[in-house]
Amino acid sequence: MRKSRSQHVARWKTAVGLGLTGLMLFPVYWMINESLTRDQDMRKTPPDWLPVHGTLDGYRAVLHQQLPYLGTSLFIGLGTVALTVAVAAPAGYALAKLRPPGGGVLSFALLMAQMIPGIIMAMGFYAIYLNLGVLNSVPGLIVADSTIAVPFGTLVFAAFMSGIPEELMQAAKTDGAGQVRTFWSIVMPVSRNAVVTVSLFAFLWAWSDFMFANTLDSGGGAQPITLGIYHYIGNNNQQWNAIMATAVVASIPATVLLVVAQRYVAAGVTAGAVKD
Repeated sequence: MRKSRSQHVARWKTAVGLGLTGLMLFPVYWMINESLTRDQDMRKTPPDWLPVHGTLDGYRAVLHQQLPYLGTSLFIGLGTVALTVAVAAPAGYALAKLRPPGGGVLSFALLMAQMIPGIIMAMGFYAIYLNLGVLNSVPGLIVADSTIAVPFGTLVFAAFMSGIPEELMQAAKTDGAGQVRTFWSIVMPVSRNAVVTVSLFAFLWAWSDFMFANTLDSGGGAQPITLGIYHYIGNNNQQWNAIMATAVVASIPATVLLVVAQRYVAAGVTAGAVKD
């Protein structure tokens, strides 16, 4: 009797979960549907739930007009990943293993830094970049996007590296390795999950950034895909299938990365949550 009741509850939970998942994924389905719909069929009542008279004109427009934006976003994302890992990994190692004075205060400051509204940071960067002459530049966007990812990355690295056995560190020290050699040859190889997690989040933040891009690079020659979509809409463009196709193409890299790296992300995010 209890087994039958528990199975009944499990089915209801599964049904509710599937319903909520379908509700959340509906905008994705509609985006794909509209990207394949002809312009003259956009305003049909009722709308076509499937692209009966499908077209690839939107995707052809993406390949013709949006590839430079996609290339810029890819370069910015990879640059943000490299800069974030280069800064956050040593900082996390210092907090976890070197335990400098005031490390707890620094960890709290990093946590608070993530609560600063993006618009405030964007205006601050604008004033600084204007004085330095680096407005409308890709390196400027990489630095700005990294400031969002570095605090998070440092905390993830610190949590993960704090779980590395001290015996491993002592063995490296006994073999004559200094702090730099220990960090590079011992700590980083065993911190693969943390590296993948931080890299993924840094890339996604840079890939989806609009506020920094619109504030710091709205007049540059090389602009990310978020500005490409924004300009597409802002020019009174009525080719909604092309706009939706651009959104579909822009979401592919993030989707692929999330699917491929989900196992490492789960391990990296939960690192340090359980202590022996």
